[in-house]
Amino acid sequence: MDKETLKNQVKTIMTYSPLEQFEIVPYFNIGSWGQFSITNSAFFILLVFILLWTLFTYAITTGSVIPTRWQAFTEMTYDFIHSMVLTEVGARAERYFPLLLTTFLFVLGCNLQGMIPYTFTATSHLVITLGFALSLFIGVTIIGFQIHGLHYFSMLLPSGVPLGMAPMLIPIELVSYIFRVISLSVRLFANIMSGHALLKILGGFTWKMIKAGGGMAVVSLFPLVVVFAISGLEIGIACLQAYVFTVLTCLYLKDAIHLH
Repeated sequence: MDKETLKNQVKTIMTYSPLEQFEIVPYFNIGSWGQFSITNSAFFILLVFILLWTLFTYAITTGSVIPTRWQAFTEMTYDFIHSMVLTEVGARAERYFPLLLTTFLFVLGCNLQGMIPYTFTATSHLVITLGFALSLFIGVTIIGFQIHGLHYFSMLLPSGVPLGMAPMLIPIELVSYIFRVISLSVRLFANIMSGHALLKILGGFTWKMIKAGGGMAVVSLFPLVVVFAISGLEIGIACLQAYVFTVLTCLYLKDAIHLH
């Protein structure tokens, strides 16, 4: 079986699969040999950044004493994340607030954008969430070393533990520390992907019942109501996962700053 035949078979399977919506598709290539491609994932990530920048710039430049609805929303979002950072990390994290606000807005924007038909959910791919979580993990680790120097390694050995247990505890704490990247990325990826796959399965099942006509079309009202209910639930999960992702980042930053 040649490569082209295998590729066509995989494409046929994906067409009838709920995983079709997660397929990475190149929109156009850049360069004479197509070394660089703009895919649907890259395009919608860029679109999130553009939309967030445009909407928040508009809210800032058109601000007034009596806020508009959009200005009120942006101010509420700002105050919400600012209060969370001060509560979870403390006043010393004030300088990192822009990063945490951007993190929350980016994850929230990608999650909610994926709920719009014919768009692409970037956070449904592990490589995206893993890359984002890894960049935050490296940044937090650098902050820890900048503040504490080599003393930052002391977090691998809890205070009060006998030195004789160090050979056993340090590897455990090191694995637990590195596993933060997996915890951040897999949680977000798994929740978003599973929800979208479920919606695709139920939506396809409902559409087949409607096309069958007769009594099946009447019965299809039940799964149709379920699809709408799950869609509302997915919007809530999209917001919740953005919040959880940001909260966990705050907790990891707190450990780096205060060395707990």
